[in-house]
Amino acid sequence: MNARHFGPELTQDGARFRLWAPAAKQVDLLLDKPHALTRDAGGWYVAEIPGVGAGARYKFRIDDEIDVPDPASAFQPDDVFGPSEVIDHAAFQWRAASWRGRPWHEAVILEAHVGTFTREGTYRAMIDRLDHLVATGITALELMPLADFAGKRNWGYDGVLWYAPDSAYGRPDDLKTLIDEAHLRGLMVMLDVVYNHFGPEGNYLGRYAPAFFTDAHTPWGSAIDYRVPEVRALAIENALSWLRDYRFDGLRLDAVNTIVEPGELPILHELSAATGQLAAATGRHINLVLENSDNRASLLDAADDPPRGKYRGQWNDDYHHAWHVLLTGEAQGYYGDYQRAPADDLSRALASGYVYQGEVSAFWGGKRRGEPSGALSPTCFINFLQNHDQVGNRAFGDRLETIAKPAGIEAALAVTLLAPTTPMLFMGEEWGATSPFPFFCDFKGDLADAVRKGRREEYAFAFEKYGDEIPDPLDKATVQSAVLDWSAREQEPGRTRLTLVRELLAVRRREITPRLAGARFGGAGTVAGLLSAHWQMGDGKRLTLTANLSDREIADISESGGTLIWGRALSGNMPVWSVCWYIG
Repeated sequence: MNARHFGPELTQDGARFRLWAPAAKQVDLLLDKPHALTRDAGGWYVAEIPGVGAGARYKFRIDDEIDVPDPASAFQPDDVFGPSEVIDHAAFQWRAASWRGRPWHEAVILEAHVGTFTREGTYRAMIDRLDHLVATGITALELMPLADFAGKRNWGYDGVLWYAPDSAYGRPDDLKTLIDEAHLRGLMVMLDVVYNHFGPEGNYLGRYAPAFFTDAHTPWGSAIDYRVPEVRALAIENALSWLRDYRFDGLRLDAVNTIVEPGELPILHELSAATGQLAAATGRHINLVLENSDNRASLLDAADDPPRGKYRGQWNDDYHHAWHVLLTGEAQGYYGDYQRAPADDLSRALASGYVYQGEVSAFWGGKRRGEPSGALSPTCFINFLQNHDQVGNRAFGDRLETIAKPAGIEAALAVTLLAPTTPMLFMGEEWGATSPFPFFCDFKGDLADAVRKGRREEYAFAFEKYGDEIPDPLDKATVQSAVLDWSAREQEPGRTRLTLVRELLAVRRREITPRLAGARFGGAGTVAGLLSAHWQMGDGKRLTLTANLSDREIADISESGGTLIWGRALSGNMPVWSVCWYIG
Protein backbone atom coordinates (compact mmCIF):
# COMPACT_ATOMS: atom_id res chain seq x y z
CA MET A 1 0.00 0.00 0.00
CA ASN A 2 2.86 2.37 -0.83
CA ALA A 3 1.46 3.68 -4.13
CA ARG A 4 -0.84 6.67 -3.76
CA HIS A 5 -4.11 6.35 -5.60
CA PHE A 6 -5.70 9.56 -4.30
CA GLY A 7 -4.58 13.18 -4.40
CA PRO A 8 -2.37 15.13 -6.83
CA GLU A 9 1.16 13.91 -7.54
CA LEU A 10 3.88 16.37 -8.46
CA THR A 11 5.88 15.27 -11.51
CA GLN A 12 9.09 16.53 -13.09
CA ASP A 13 7.26 19.08 -15.24
CA GLY A 14 3.86 19.49 -13.62
CA ALA A 15 1.27 17.48 -11.71
CA ARG A 16 -0.90 14.42 -12.17
CA PHE A 17 -4.49 14.66 -10.93
CA ARG A 18 -6.82 11.73 -10.23
CA LEU A 19 -10.41 11.43 -9.08
CA TRP A 20 -12.40 8.24 -8.56
CA ALA A 21 -15.86 9.21 -9.81
CA PRO A 22 -17.55 6.06 -11.15
CA ALA A 23 -21.01 7.69 -11.21
CA ALA A 24 -19.86 10.75 -13.21
CA LYS A 25 -20.22 10.96 -16.99
CA GLN A 26 -17.68 13.79 -17.28
CA VAL A 27 -15.07 15.36 -15.01
CA ASP A 28 -13.10 18.52 -15.66
CA LEU A 29 -10.17 19.82 -13.66
CA LEU A 30 -10.57 23.52 -12.90
CA LEU A 31 -7.26 25.40 -12.78
CA ASP A 32 -6.70 28.57 -14.78
CA LYS A 33 -9.16 27.00 -17.21
CA PRO A 34 -11.07 23.70 -17.43
CA HIS A 35 -9.06 20.62 -18.39
CA ALA A 36 -10.96 17.51 -19.46
CA LEU A 37 -9.96 14.37 -17.55
CA THR A 38 -9.78 10.95 -19.19
CA ARG A 39 -11.76 8.08 -17.70
CA ASP A 40 -10.45 4.53 -17.39
CA ALA A 41 -12.43 1.32 -16.99
CA GLY A 42 -12.29 1.52 -13.20
CA GLY A 43 -14.01 4.89 -12.92
CA TRP A 44 -10.81 6.91 -12.41
CA TYR A 45 -10.51 10.26 -14.14
CA VAL A 46 -6.90 11.25 -14.82
CA ALA A 47 -4.96 14.15 -16.32
CA GLU A 48 -1.32 15.28 -16.33
CA ILE A 49 -1.00 19.06 -16.50
CA PRO A 50 2.41 20.60 -17.26
CA GLY A 51 3.56 23.71 -15.43
CA VAL A 52 1.50 23.09 -12.29
CA GLY A 53 3.35 23.19 -8.97
CA ALA A 54 2.90 23.57 -5.24
CA GLY A 55 0.45 26.32 -4.35
CA ALA A 56 -1.82 25.72 -7.33
CA ARG A 57 -5.50 25.76 -6.45
CA TYR A 58 -8.00 23.52 -8.21
CA LYS A 59 -11.43 21.93 -8.14
CA PHE A 60 -13.19 19.15 -10.04
CA ARG A 61 -16.32 19.89 -12.08
CA ILE A 62 -18.75 16.97 -12.19
CA ASP A 63 -21.00 16.62 -15.26
CA ASP A 64 -21.02 20.40 -15.76
CA GLU A 65 -23.29 20.55 -12.70
CA ILE A 66 -21.26 20.93 -9.51
CA ASP A 67 -17.72 21.96 -8.55
CA VAL A 68 -16.16 19.91 -5.73
CA PRO A 69 -12.85 19.82 -3.84
CA ASP A 70 -10.49 16.88 -4.10
CA PRO A 71 -11.53 14.22 -1.53
CA ALA A 72 -7.78 13.78 -0.89
CA SER A 73 -7.07 17.51 -0.81
CA ALA A 74 -3.87 18.27 1.08
CA PHE A 75 -5.15 21.69 2.14
CA GLN A 76 -8.28 23.84 1.91
CA PRO A 77 -7.25 27.49 2.46
CA ASP A 78 -10.87 28.65 2.09
CA ASP A 79 -12.62 25.85 4.02
CA VAL A 80 -14.33 22.74 2.66
CA PHE A 81 -16.30 24.53 -0.06
CA GLY A 82 -13.28 26.31 -1.57
CA PRO A 83 -10.59 25.07 -3.93
CA SER A 84 -7.98 22.50 -2.96
CA GLU A 85 -4.31 23.49 -2.85
CA VAL A 86 -1.40 21.41 -4.12
CA ILE A 87 1.13 20.87 -1.30
CA ASP A 88 4.69 19.65 -1.78
CA HIS A 89 5.27 17.64 1.39
CA ALA A 90 8.85 16.85 0.41
CA ALA A 91 9.81 20.54 0.54
CA PHE A 92 9.55 20.85 4.33
CA GLN A 93 12.93 20.93 6.10
CA TRP A 94 12.70 18.77 9.22
CA ARG A 95 15.05 19.70 12.06
CA ALA A 96 14.48 16.51 14.10
CA ALA A 97 15.45 14.40 11.10
CA SER A 98 16.85 11.57 13.23
CA TRP A 99 13.72 11.20 15.41
CA ARG A 100 12.39 7.62 15.42
CA GLY A 101 9.76 7.92 18.13
CA ARG A 102 9.47 6.23 21.52
CA PRO A 103 8.40 2.70 22.48
CA TRP A 104 4.79 2.41 23.59
CA HIS A 105 5.50 1.56 27.23
CA GLU A 106 6.96 5.06 27.70
CA ALA A 107 3.67 6.74 26.75
CA VAL A 108 2.12 9.28 29.14
CA ILE A 109 -0.53 10.96 27.03
CA LEU A 110 -2.13 14.39 27.12
CA GLU A 111 -5.16 14.84 24.85
CA ALA A 112 -5.64 18.34 23.44
CA HIS A 113 -7.90 20.32 21.11
CA VAL A 114 -5.80 22.72 19.03
CA GLY A 115 -8.43 25.46 18.88
CA THR A 116 -8.89 25.74 22.64
CA PHE A 117 -5.44 24.74 23.91
CA THR A 118 -4.30 28.36 23.61
CA ARG A 119 -5.99 31.75 23.25
CA GLU A 120 -4.69 31.95 19.65
CA GLY A 121 -5.97 28.48 18.83
CA THR A 122 -3.24 27.62 16.32
CA TYR A 123 -0.56 25.00 15.71
CA ARG A 124 2.15 27.63 16.12
CA ALA A 125 0.79 28.83 19.46
CA MET A 126 0.92 25.28 20.86
CA ILE A 127 4.70 25.26 20.45
CA ASP A 128 5.09 27.72 23.32
CA ARG A 129 3.43 25.19 25.66
CA LEU A 130 5.50 22.14 24.75
CA ASP A 131 8.11 22.83 27.42
CA HIS A 132 5.33 22.78 30.02
CA LEU A 133 4.30 19.30 28.86
CA VAL A 134 7.87 18.01 29.06
CA ALA A 135 8.37 19.52 32.54
CA THR A 136 5.12 17.90 33.69
CA GLY A 137 6.20 14.43 32.56
CA ILE A 138 4.05 14.08 29.45
CA THR A 139 5.68 12.03 26.69
CA ALA A 140 2.90 12.00 24.07
CA LEU A 141 0.68 14.84 22.85
CA GLU A 142 -2.51 13.52 21.24
CA LEU A 143 -4.39 15.97 19.02
CA MET A 144 -8.12 15.73 18.48
CA PRO A 145 -9.05 15.30 14.78
CA LEU A 146 -7.70 17.84 12.29
CA ALA A 147 -9.35 16.64 9.05
CA ASP A 148 -11.02 19.66 7.41
CA PHE A 149 -14.53 20.37 8.69
CA ALA A 150 -17.11 22.96 7.73
CA GLY A 151 -16.73 26.30 9.53
CA LYS A 152 -14.14 27.64 11.95
CA ARG A 153 -15.11 25.82 15.15
CA ASN A 154 -15.50 22.09 15.69
CA TRP A 155 -14.36 19.23 17.90
CA GLY A 156 -13.01 17.66 14.70
CA TYR A 157 -15.25 14.61 14.40
CA ASP A 158 -17.22 16.20 11.52
CA GLY A 159 -14.27 16.07 9.11
CA VAL A 160 -15.04 15.58 5.42
CA LEU A 161 -11.63 15.99 3.77
CA TRP A 162 -9.46 13.48 5.60
CA TYR A 163 -6.06 14.55 4.21
CA ALA A 164 -6.37 18.30 4.80
CA PRO A 165 -5.45 19.69 8.25
CA ASP A 166 -8.06 22.34 8.97
CA SER A 167 -7.06 25.86 7.95
CA ALA A 168 -8.64 27.32 11.12
CA TYR A 169 -5.45 26.28 12.96
CA GLY A 170 -2.84 27.22 10.32
CA ARG A 171 -1.19 25.83 7.22
CA PRO A 172 0.32 22.33 6.77
CA ASP A 173 3.83 23.64 7.39
CA ASP A 174 2.63 25.09 10.71
CA LEU A 175 1.44 21.65 11.79
CA LYS A 176 4.72 20.10 10.68
CA THR A 177 6.63 22.73 12.65
CA LEU A 178 4.62 21.89 15.79
CA ILE A 179 5.41 18.19 15.38
CA ASP A 180 9.06 18.90 14.63
CA GLU A 181 9.40 21.07 17.74
CA ALA A 182 7.74 18.36 19.83
CA HIS A 183 10.18 15.78 18.52
CA LEU A 184 13.12 18.04 19.33
CA ARG A 185 11.88 17.94 22.95
CA GLY A 186 11.42 14.16 23.01
CA LEU A 187 7.62 14.32 22.71
CA MET A 188 5.63 11.91 20.59
CA VAL A 189 2.67 13.44 18.74
CA MET A 190 -0.39 11.33 17.97
CA LEU A 191 -3.52 12.16 15.98
CA ASP A 192 -7.14 11.18 16.41
CA VAL A 193 -8.60 10.01 13.08
CA VAL A 194 -12.19 9.21 12.13
CA TYR A 195 -12.86 6.40 9.67
CA ASN A 196 -16.38 5.48 10.75
CA HIS A 197 -18.23 8.34 8.98
CA PHE A 198 -17.92 11.61 7.11
CA GLY A 199 -19.22 14.88 8.53
CA PRO A 200 -22.66 16.20 7.54
CA GLU A 201 -21.56 19.26 5.55
CA GLY A 202 -19.07 19.52 2.67
CA ASN A 203 -18.99 15.85 1.66
CA TYR A 204 -19.75 15.35 -2.06
CA LEU A 205 -18.70 11.71 -2.42
CA GLY A 206 -22.29 10.50 -2.67
CA ARG A 207 -22.78 12.57 -5.83
CA TYR A 208 -20.01 11.08 -7.97
CA ALA A 209 -18.96 7.93 -6.02
CA PRO A 210 -22.04 6.55 -4.21
CA ALA A 211 -20.22 3.22 -3.82
CA PHE A 212 -18.44 4.84 -0.86
CA PHE A 213 -21.52 4.17 1.27
CA THR A 214 -23.74 1.26 2.23
CA ASP A 215 -27.42 1.21 3.17
CA ALA A 216 -26.39 0.76 6.80
CA HIS A 217 -26.14 3.71 9.19
CA THR A 218 -23.87 4.79 12.01
CA PRO A 219 -25.02 7.18 14.77
CA TRP A 220 -23.67 10.00 12.57
CA GLY A 221 -24.85 9.08 9.08
CA SER A 222 -24.37 6.56 6.27
CA ALA A 223 -21.85 3.79 6.87
CA ILE A 224 -18.69 3.68 4.76
CA ASP A 225 -18.36 0.59 2.55
CA TYR A 226 -14.86 -0.77 3.13
CA ARG A 227 -15.55 -3.79 0.93
CA VAL A 228 -14.87 -1.48 -2.02
CA PRO A 229 -11.10 -1.44 -2.78
CA GLU A 230 -11.02 2.26 -3.63
CA VAL A 231 -12.77 3.16 -0.39
CA ARG A 232 -10.37 1.02 1.60
CA ALA A 233 -7.44 2.67 -0.19
CA LEU A 234 -8.64 6.17 0.71
CA ALA A 235 -8.58 5.36 4.45
CA ILE A 236 -5.30 3.42 4.49
CA GLU A 237 -3.47 5.95 2.33
CA ASN A 238 -4.80 8.68 4.60
CA ALA A 239 -3.38 6.98 7.68
CA LEU A 240 -0.03 6.59 5.94
CA SER A 241 -0.11 10.22 4.84
CA TRP A 242 -0.44 11.51 8.41
CA LEU A 243 2.36 9.21 9.54
CA ARG A 244 4.69 9.80 6.59
CA ASP A 245 4.06 13.38 5.43
CA TYR A 246 3.55 14.89 8.90
CA ARG A 247 5.60 12.36 10.90
CA PHE A 248 2.91 11.74 13.50
CA ASP A 249 4.09 9.01 15.87
CA GLY A 250 0.76 7.25 16.01
CA LEU A 251 -2.97 7.37 15.43
CA ARG A 252 -6.02 6.88 17.61
CA LEU A 253 -8.92 5.45 15.57
CA ASP A 254 -12.28 6.81 16.73
CA ALA A 255 -15.23 4.53 17.62
CA VAL A 256 -14.18 1.58 15.48
CA ASN A 257 -17.10 -0.46 16.82
CA THR A 258 -19.36 1.65 14.55
CA ILE A 259 -17.48 0.69 11.38
CA VAL A 260 -19.91 -1.51 9.44
CA GLU A 261 -17.94 -4.19 7.61
CA PRO A 262 -19.58 -7.51 6.71
CA GLY A 263 -17.03 -10.18 5.75
CA GLU A 264 -13.76 -9.52 3.94
CA LEU A 265 -10.38 -8.74 5.52
CA PRO A 266 -11.13 -6.19 8.26
CA ILE A 267 -10.03 -2.65 7.43
CA LEU A 268 -8.51 -2.42 10.92
CA HIS A 269 -6.18 -5.34 10.22
CA GLU A 270 -5.09 -4.06 6.81
CA LEU A 271 -4.51 -0.52 8.09
CA SER A 272 -2.35 -1.83 10.92
CA ALA A 273 -0.34 -4.05 8.58
CA ALA A 274 0.26 -1.20 6.12
CA THR A 275 1.41 1.00 8.99
CA GLY A 276 3.75 -1.76 10.14
CA GLN A 277 5.36 -1.83 6.71
CA LEU A 278 6.03 1.91 6.97
CA ALA A 279 7.46 1.49 10.48
CA ALA A 280 9.73 -1.37 9.39
CA ALA A 281 10.98 0.53 6.36
CA THR A 282 11.83 3.65 8.37
CA GLY A 283 12.90 2.14 11.70
CA ARG A 284 10.29 4.18 13.52
CA HIS A 285 8.10 3.41 16.52
CA ILE A 286 4.54 3.92 15.26
CA ASN A 287 1.82 3.41 17.85
CA LEU A 288 -1.78 2.70 16.82
CA VAL A 289 -4.60 2.74 19.38
CA LEU A 290 -8.35 2.37 19.30
CA GLU A 291 -11.55 3.62 20.78
CA ASN A 292 -13.82 0.57 20.80
CA SER A 293 -16.90 0.25 23.00
CA ASP A 294 -17.07 -3.46 22.17
CA ASN A 295 -14.00 -4.15 24.38
CA ARG A 296 -12.44 -6.52 21.83
CA ALA A 297 -9.25 -7.71 23.48
CA SER A 298 -8.42 -9.75 20.35
CA LEU A 299 -7.56 -6.52 18.48
CA LEU A 300 -4.78 -5.57 20.92
CA ASP A 301 -1.10 -6.44 21.30
CA ALA A 302 1.16 -3.87 22.92
CA ALA A 303 4.32 -5.81 22.03
CA ASP A 304 3.55 -6.16 18.29
CA ASP A 305 6.30 -3.86 17.00
CA PRO A 306 6.03 -2.99 14.19
CA PRO A 307 2.25 -3.48 13.91
CA ARG A 308 1.19 -6.48 11.86
CA GLY A 309 -2.58 -6.25 12.13
CA LYS A 310 -3.16 -5.34 15.78
CA TYR A 311 -3.13 -2.23 17.96
CA ARG A 312 -1.03 -1.13 20.91
CA GLY A 313 -3.94 -0.21 23.13
CA GLN A 314 -7.47 1.02 23.66
CA TRP A 315 -9.11 3.88 25.51
CA ASN A 316 -10.55 2.13 28.55
CA ASP A 317 -13.97 3.65 29.18
CA ASP A 318 -14.68 1.03 31.87
CA TYR A 319 -11.90 2.41 34.04
CA HIS A 320 -13.21 5.96 33.67
CA HIS A 321 -16.82 5.01 34.37
CA ALA A 322 -15.96 3.12 37.56
CA TRP A 323 -13.96 6.06 38.91
CA HIS A 324 -16.60 8.59 37.88
CA VAL A 325 -19.37 6.76 39.72
CA LEU A 326 -17.13 6.26 42.75
CA LEU A 327 -16.24 9.97 42.88
CA THR A 328 -19.59 11.54 41.95
CA GLY A 329 -22.34 8.97 42.50
CA GLU A 330 -23.86 9.84 39.11
CA ALA A 331 -26.10 7.17 37.61
CA GLN A 332 -27.36 8.53 34.29
CA GLY A 333 -26.73 6.76 30.99
CA TYR A 334 -23.85 4.29 30.88
CA TYR A 335 -22.93 5.09 34.49
CA GLY A 336 -25.88 2.91 35.49
CA ASP A 337 -23.86 -0.17 34.58
CA TYR A 338 -21.32 0.71 37.28
CA GLN A 339 -23.65 1.68 40.11
CA ARG A 340 -23.79 -1.62 41.93
CA ALA A 341 -20.19 -1.73 43.14
CA PRO A 342 -17.91 0.87 41.52
CA ALA A 343 -14.96 0.02 43.79
CA ASP A 344 -15.18 -3.62 42.72
CA ASP A 345 -15.39 -2.54 39.08
CA LEU A 346 -12.30 -0.42 39.54
CA SER A 347 -10.56 -3.38 41.16
CA ARG A 348 -11.38 -5.56 38.16
CA ALA A 349 -10.08 -2.94 35.73
CA LEU A 350 -6.80 -2.80 37.66
CA ALA A 351 -6.59 -6.60 37.83
CA SER A 352 -7.31 -7.44 34.20
CA GLY A 353 -8.08 -4.40 32.01
CA TYR A 354 -11.75 -4.26 31.14
CA VAL A 355 -14.65 -4.37 33.58
CA TYR A 356 -16.94 -5.90 30.95
CA GLN A 357 -15.25 -9.01 29.58
CA GLY A 358 -18.33 -10.78 28.24
CA GLU A 359 -20.85 -9.82 30.92
CA VAL A 360 -24.33 -8.53 30.09
CA SER A 361 -24.57 -4.73 29.91
CA ALA A 362 -27.94 -3.13 30.63
CA PHE A 363 -26.94 0.10 28.89
CA TRP A 364 -25.96 -1.79 25.73
CA GLY A 365 -29.41 -3.35 25.48
CA GLY A 366 -28.90 -6.45 27.60
CA LYS A 367 -26.15 -7.73 25.30
CA ARG A 368 -22.91 -9.33 26.32
CA ARG A 369 -20.04 -6.89 26.01
CA GLY A 370 -16.32 -7.47 25.82
CA GLU A 371 -13.75 -10.24 25.72
CA PRO A 372 -11.40 -11.59 28.44
CA SER A 373 -8.45 -9.21 28.68
CA GLY A 374 -6.28 -10.33 31.61
CA ALA A 375 -3.68 -12.00 29.38
CA LEU A 376 -2.84 -8.71 27.65
CA SER A 377 -0.10 -6.34 28.72
CA PRO A 378 -1.36 -3.71 31.18
CA THR A 379 -0.04 -1.05 28.77
CA CYS A 380 -2.79 -2.05 26.31
CA PHE A 381 -5.24 -0.12 28.48
CA ILE A 382 -5.23 3.66 28.18
CA ASN A 383 -6.72 4.77 31.49
CA PHE A 384 -8.03 8.24 32.21
CA LEU A 385 -10.28 10.22 34.54
CA GLN A 386 -11.32 12.75 31.88
CA ASN A 387 -11.24 13.13 28.11
CA HIS A 388 -13.05 15.21 25.50
CA ASP A 389 -16.01 12.81 25.39
CA GLN A 390 -16.51 12.37 29.10
CA VAL A 391 -16.36 16.12 29.71
CA GLY A 392 -17.90 17.41 26.49
CA ASN A 393 -20.83 15.02 26.35
CA ARG A 394 -22.26 16.60 29.47
CA ALA A 395 -24.89 19.33 29.05
CA PHE A 396 -22.55 22.02 30.41
CA GLY A 397 -19.25 20.40 29.46
CA ASP A 398 -18.25 20.60 33.11
CA ARG A 399 -15.03 18.96 34.26
CA LEU A 400 -14.59 16.49 37.10
CA GLU A 401 -13.04 19.25 39.19
CA THR A 402 -16.43 20.95 39.52
CA ILE A 403 -18.41 17.86 40.58
CA ALA A 404 -16.05 15.79 42.77
CA LYS A 405 -14.07 16.38 45.96
CA PRO A 406 -10.40 17.34 45.50
CA ALA A 407 -9.24 14.57 47.87
CA GLY A 408 -10.98 11.95 45.75
CA ILE A 409 -9.56 13.33 42.51
CA GLU A 410 -6.04 13.39 43.95
CA ALA A 411 -6.34 9.77 45.06
CA ALA A 412 -7.62 8.84 41.61
CA LEU A 413 -4.65 10.60 40.00
CA ALA A 414 -2.23 8.78 42.33
CA VAL A 415 -3.68 5.47 41.18
CA THR A 416 -4.01 6.35 37.49
CA LEU A 417 -0.60 7.92 36.96
CA LEU A 418 1.40 5.19 38.73
CA ALA A 419 -0.46 2.06 37.63
CA PRO A 420 1.36 0.05 34.94
CA THR A 421 -1.42 0.82 32.49
CA THR A 422 -1.00 3.73 30.04
CA PRO A 423 -2.15 7.01 31.63
CA MET A 424 -3.87 9.85 29.79
CA LEU A 425 -4.79 13.36 30.93
CA PHE A 426 -7.13 15.83 29.25
CA MET A 427 -5.57 19.24 28.55
CA GLY A 428 -5.42 21.34 31.71
CA GLU A 429 -6.22 18.40 33.96
CA GLU A 430 -2.63 18.49 35.21
CA TRP A 431 -3.42 21.68 37.11
CA GLY A 432 -7.09 20.93 37.82
CA ALA A 433 -8.49 23.25 35.14
CA THR A 434 -12.14 24.18 35.65
CA SER A 435 -12.74 25.67 32.19
CA PRO A 436 -15.57 23.66 30.62
CA PHE A 437 -15.29 21.77 27.35
CA PRO A 438 -18.82 21.87 25.92
CA PHE A 439 -19.74 20.63 22.46
CA PHE A 440 -19.34 23.32 19.79
CA CYS A 441 -19.50 23.62 16.00
CA ASP A 442 -19.95 26.24 13.28
CA PHE A 443 -22.68 24.97 10.98
CA LYS A 444 -25.20 27.20 9.19
CA GLY A 445 -28.88 27.19 8.33
CA ASP A 446 -30.96 24.03 8.71
CA LEU A 447 -28.01 21.95 9.88
CA ALA A 448 -27.32 24.40 12.71
CA ASP A 449 -30.99 24.23 13.73
CA ALA A 450 -30.86 20.42 13.63
CA VAL A 451 -27.80 20.38 15.91
CA ARG A 452 -29.52 22.66 18.43
CA LYS A 453 -32.65 20.49 18.32
CA GLY A 454 -30.63 17.30 18.75
CA ARG A 455 -28.79 18.66 21.78
CA ARG A 456 -32.06 19.74 23.39
CA GLU A 457 -33.52 16.27 22.88
CA GLU A 458 -30.38 14.52 24.17
CA TYR A 459 -30.29 16.65 27.31
CA ALA A 460 -34.02 17.20 27.77
CA PHE A 461 -33.74 16.56 31.52
CA ALA A 462 -31.16 19.33 31.82
CA PHE A 463 -33.02 21.78 29.56
CA GLU A 464 -36.14 21.26 31.68
CA LYS A 465 -34.19 22.38 34.73
CA TYR A 466 -31.70 24.90 33.34
CA GLY A 467 -33.22 26.07 30.05
CA ASP A 468 -31.21 28.73 28.27
CA GLU A 469 -28.33 28.43 30.74
CA ILE A 470 -27.11 25.42 28.76
CA PRO A 471 -24.51 26.51 26.18
CA ASP A 472 -25.61 26.88 22.58
CA PRO A 473 -23.14 24.77 20.53
CA LEU A 474 -23.37 27.27 17.64
CA ASP A 475 -22.59 30.34 19.74
CA LYS A 476 -18.99 31.57 19.45
CA ALA A 477 -19.04 32.23 23.20
CA THR A 478 -19.33 28.47 23.78
CA VAL A 479 -15.97 27.67 22.21
CA GLN A 480 -14.42 30.71 23.90
CA SER A 481 -15.49 29.34 27.29
CA ALA A 482 -13.44 26.21 26.58
CA VAL A 483 -10.14 28.00 26.03
CA LEU A 484 -7.61 27.00 28.70
CA ASP A 485 -6.70 29.58 31.31
CA TRP A 486 -2.98 28.98 31.59
CA SER A 487 -2.60 31.50 34.41
CA ALA A 488 -4.56 29.14 36.69
CA ARG A 489 -1.56 26.79 36.94
CA GLU A 490 0.40 29.58 38.64
CA GLN A 491 -2.27 30.25 41.28
CA GLU A 492 -3.83 28.10 43.99
CA PRO A 493 -5.20 25.49 43.86
CA GLY A 494 -3.72 24.97 40.37
CA ARG A 495 -0.11 25.29 41.53
CA THR A 496 -0.51 22.58 44.17
CA ARG A 497 -2.30 20.20 41.78
CA LEU A 498 0.37 20.66 39.12
CA THR A 499 3.07 19.94 41.69
CA LEU A 500 1.28 16.71 42.65
CA VAL A 501 0.97 15.54 39.04
CA ARG A 502 4.61 16.34 38.30
CA GLU A 503 5.75 14.45 41.39
CA LEU A 504 3.63 11.42 40.45
CA LEU A 505 4.96 11.38 36.90
CA ALA A 506 8.52 11.75 38.17
CA VAL A 507 7.98 8.62 40.28
CA ARG A 508 6.51 6.88 37.23
CA ARG A 509 9.51 7.82 35.10
CA ARG A 510 11.95 6.62 37.77
CA GLU A 511 10.25 3.53 39.22
CA ILE A 512 7.56 2.28 36.82
CA THR A 513 8.52 2.97 33.20
CA PRO A 514 11.88 1.12 33.28
CA ARG A 515 10.02 -2.00 34.48
CA LEU A 516 7.01 -1.85 32.13
CA ALA A 517 8.29 -3.91 29.18
CA GLY A 518 7.03 -7.42 29.89
CA ALA A 519 4.79 -6.42 32.84
CA ARG A 520 1.79 -8.64 33.58
CA PHE A 521 -1.50 -8.29 35.45
CA GLY A 522 -1.60 -9.82 38.92
CA GLY A 523 -4.69 -9.48 41.07
CA ALA A 524 -6.84 -6.95 42.92
CA GLY A 525 -9.65 -6.77 45.42
CA THR A 526 -11.59 -4.44 47.71
CA VAL A 527 -12.62 -4.93 51.31
CA ALA A 528 -14.59 -2.26 53.20
CA GLY A 529 -13.25 0.58 51.09
CA LEU A 530 -9.66 -0.68 51.02
CA LEU A 531 -8.36 -1.50 47.54
CA SER A 532 -5.35 -3.75 47.07
CA ALA A 533 -3.74 -4.66 43.75
CA HIS A 534 -0.49 -6.06 42.44
CA TRP A 535 1.32 -6.58 39.14
CA GLN A 536 4.38 -8.56 38.07
CA MET A 537 6.81 -6.15 36.46
CA GLY A 538 9.14 -6.90 33.58
CA ASP A 539 12.22 -7.00 35.80
CA GLY A 540 10.66 -9.57 38.13
CA LYS A 541 9.72 -7.05 40.83
CA ARG A 542 6.23 -6.93 42.29
CA LEU A 543 4.36 -3.60 42.17
CA THR A 544 1.74 -3.27 44.91
CA LEU A 545 -1.03 -0.75 45.48
CA THR A 546 -2.92 -0.13 48.72
CA ALA A 547 -5.57 2.59 48.67
CA ASN A 548 -8.32 3.83 50.97
CA LEU A 549 -10.97 5.05 48.53
CA SER A 550 -13.50 6.21 51.09
CA ASP A 551 -14.42 9.10 53.37
CA ARG A 552 -13.51 7.22 56.56
CA GLU A 553 -10.26 5.99 58.04
CA ILE A 554 -9.57 2.28 57.86
CA ALA A 555 -8.05 0.78 60.99
CA ASP A 556 -5.23 -1.73 61.50
CA ILE A 557 -3.56 -1.46 58.13
CA SER A 558 -0.10 -3.00 57.92
CA GLU A 559 2.64 -2.13 55.43
CA SER A 560 2.72 -4.13 52.21
CA GLY A 561 5.92 -5.89 51.30
CA GLY A 562 8.53 -3.92 49.43
CA THR A 563 9.86 -0.39 49.33
CA LEU A 564 7.41 2.49 49.56
CA ILE A 565 7.69 4.62 46.38
CA TRP A 566 4.60 6.80 46.89
CA GLY A 567 2.47 7.74 49.88
CA ARG A 568 3.02 7.89 53.62
CA ALA A 569 4.24 4.98 55.70
CA LEU A 570 1.31 3.31 57.40
CA SER A 571 1.06 2.96 61.16
CA GLY A 572 -2.30 1.62 62.21
CA ASN A 573 -5.02 3.64 60.51
CA MET A 574 -5.04 4.51 56.82
CA PRO A 575 -6.31 8.06 56.21
CA VAL A 576 -9.25 8.84 53.95
CA TRP A 577 -8.55 8.90 50.20
CA SER A 578 -4.93 7.88 50.65
CA VAL A 579 -2.77 5.86 48.24
CA CYS A 580 0.43 3.88 48.82
CA TRP A 581 2.60 2.23 46.16
CA TYR A 582 5.35 -0.32 46.83
CA ILE A 583 8.04 -2.06 44.78
CA GLY A 584 9.48 -5.30 46.11
